Amino acid sequence: MTIVSNTVGYLDGDIHLEAYFAFDDALEGQRPVVLICHAWGGRDEFVAEKARKLAELGYVGFAVDIYGKGVTGSGPEENAKLMQPFMEDRALLQKRILAALSAVKLLPWVDEKRIAAIGFCFGGLCALDLVRSGANIAGVVSFHGLLIPPSLPTKKIMAKVLVLHGNDDPMVPVDHVLALASELTDSCEDWQIHTYGHTMHAFTNPVANNPDFGTVYNKHADKRSWQSLLSFLDEVFC
Repeated sequence: MTIVSNTVGYLDGDIHLEAYFAFDDALEGQRPVVLICHAWGGRDEFVAEKARKLAELGYVGFAVDIYGKGVTGSGPEENAKLMQPFMEDRALLQKRILAALSAVKLLPWVDEKRIAAIGFCFGGLCALDLVRSGANIAGVVSFHGLLIPPSLPTKKIMAKVLVLHGNDDPMVPVDHVLALASELTDSCEDWQIHTYGHTMHAFTNPVANNPDFGTVYNKHADKRSWQSLLSFLDEVFC
């Protein structure tokens, strides 16, 4: 195993973006790719580490960039300001994530017929919006994602969908979960929502420890959700 990682630039209009990717150079030929959508702070080490973990499993891990090359937040207030334009303009968000999908298909190691996307927090919403746009990919997974529906009409969802949700997540009220279930029933042929009891937002992030804000790491939900992801990828890439 020889894990190689690097960054690659791409464009959305005149916005310069920079993704981080990793793959096993000891493998030959093209292989499935997993797009990884970052949380509200921007593309960081958390998603880079996920890219490397996926590369160790034989995938190409591709950590996308939503905000722009080198743009990251330094805390909740700045993170919220970076995220808000995309929350308010979901067409802009879908355009930005579709730019990443186009970029990843240009990598020579990628089998463009086997693409999945995952996302964490804000990134979960990004991954869901990718398939809401009608993108023809194999699967999408949201980890403690925001589930606010877009005002845009949802196109027929081509991918299988897995949503991994903390039951005590204060940022995702029950009505959002029910609304998503209704939306997916209408637009997606194969969907799942897994809810973890006594689990708050950001349950996969080991540094999350702010119960007053609603972000708390949960090692059991973290482990279980990752195993669910691996089983899901085995299924959709068969």
